[in-house]
Amino acid sequence: MLTAKDELLAALAAELQALCAGAGAKAALESPKVAAHGDFACTAALQLAKTLHMNPRQMAEKLRSALLATPAFQRWVSDIDIAGPGFINIRLKPAARQAVVSEVLAAGAHFGCQPPNGQRVLVEFVSANPTGPLHVGHGRQAALGDAICKLFATQGWQVHREFYYNDAGAQIQTLAHSTRLRAKGFKPGDACWPTDPDDPASRGFYNGDYIQDIANDFLAQKTVQADDRSFTASGDVDDLESIRQFAVAYLRNEQDKDLRAFNLQFDEYYLESSLYTSGRVEAAVNRLIANGKTYERDGALWLRSTDYGDDKDRVMRKQDGSYTYFVPDVAYHIAKWERGYAKVVNVQGTDHHGTIARVRAGLQAADVGIPPGYPDYVLHTMVRVVKGGQEVKISKRAGSYVTLRELIEWTSRDAVRFFLLSRKPDTEYSFDVDLAVAQNNDNPVYYVQYAHARICSVLRSWADQGGGDMAVLRAADLSLLDDPQAQALMLQLGKYPAMLTAATASQAPHDVSFYLRDLAASYHGYYDAQRILVADERVKHARLALVSATAQVLHNGLAVLGVSAPARM
Repeated sequence: MLTAKDELLAALAAELQALCAGAGAKAALESPKVAAHGDFACTAALQLAKTLHMNPRQMAEKLRSALLATPAFQRWVSDIDIAGPGFINIRLKPAARQAVVSEVLAAGAHFGCQPPNGQRVLVEFVSANPTGPLHVGHGRQAALGDAICKLFATQGWQVHREFYYNDAGAQIQTLAHSTRLRAKGFKPGDACWPTDPDDPASRGFYNGDYIQDIANDFLAQKTVQADDRSFTASGDVDDLESIRQFAVAYLRNEQDKDLRAFNLQFDEYYLESSLYTSGRVEAAVNRLIANGKTYERDGALWLRSTDYGDDKDRVMRKQDGSYTYFVPDVAYHIAKWERGYAKVVNVQGTDHHGTIARVRAGLQAADVGIPPGYPDYVLHTMVRVVKGGQEVKISKRAGSYVTLRELIEWTSRDAVRFFLLSRKPDTEYSFDVDLAVAQNNDNPVYYVQYAHARICSVLRSWADQGGGDMAVLRAADLSLLDDPQAQALMLQLGKYPAMLTAATASQAPHDVSFYLRDLAASYHGYYDAQRILVADERVKHARLALVSATAQVLHNGLAVLGVSAPARM
């Protein structure tokens, strides 16, 4: 089907170019919104009619006649219908749909993938400060970021995964003070434990039991090893710097465990503190000043961010000389650009929405060649966890939220990944723990995985009967796949490559989960309508080729989401 589509698209481009110079470059074949209308749709007649001063429907009829005369359309198309004011609906011959089976079996795990394109992309995600265990919101970000990385990889991009965190800010100091109090034998609720929300010195003290774990290991002078650091505790409760470094290393190690439980690795951990020690923050500020993009007022330094579409100018340097939080972000993204990443995607919570305009304004004001709209942002909402019909809000270990590791332990890594990728990132989502462990068709990950396992069971039965040679399936007579259910299933298989391309362009991994559910439904419908292991060898091999191709595409799509494709369930 991919060959058929490529040939049809080339023929369409040639005919459009013949009608109007430059129109060939805009040739496109879409999937009709209503499946009954055909296999492909084309709106070129509507677009050209005005340019050529023709009635749109007459334009469509003219284009229809020209297309039907081309070798490609004669080979692959059974008919072209004109609908409404000039929509062109294309119906394929069965052979065009059947060709996808051979294409899948030949490409295997690479079906739907594009060759290397020489382009690089940096995806920054999770980026949690080491002040506590990763929560479910971090899990949604981890699933999104990992799937976006995998999507880019399918399209030939060289992908760099980056985790950015602050190892030396006010939150880290609060972590150190919280740990020291625990090490001295105090706990939340004691008279000395800060609780005043209006007191900056006490705001945000960490109350979870994990703080006591850090304190105990600090007193035991243990050594902790994380992916990006190692530290040995001094055991001295008055050595706040040792407590700070040990607590950061301890929690980075804990985060590494969370990420390993999620089967996730990063190429680089980037420290916010390095932006200061390397002079990048100061250099970025000086550049903005030199470019005339700042001014001083009320003892503070301001960025003229309204010059770049922000709703108001933003403070860069406060009266006390410290920088506001978006300034290091500007320096960080200049560093990304200078490292050669012309394409950057940041996966963050919706609470970062206000940062986007000021960061982009700072990058434009810096005038270092960065294009407008850099970087891309994928924003996600938080996740509610529901168990037994009730929302779960408190974790004893974390103190105030459900941790990612707890959610994985309650369900499974596959369920967490698939569920968190089953909605658009910016929509509210309730994670139903009971549904995630249910073994029925209401559970979407079970439904998709069961389709794959069901096919594997059929292939095992065939092998038990003396079959199992894939070469036999690759040589099968696919013209025998002419029933409506097989045709629908093959049409669904043919949509996979274009779906991957579109999902990558819009950074929308939920499109993959939607597709997989549709493909699983098509397979279950086919399985219920047709026996596969029939007596007729030619028919059996054709049907086995179809279901084997379906299993491959299910496997490929699940891999993009970081979800396994079990052979048995």
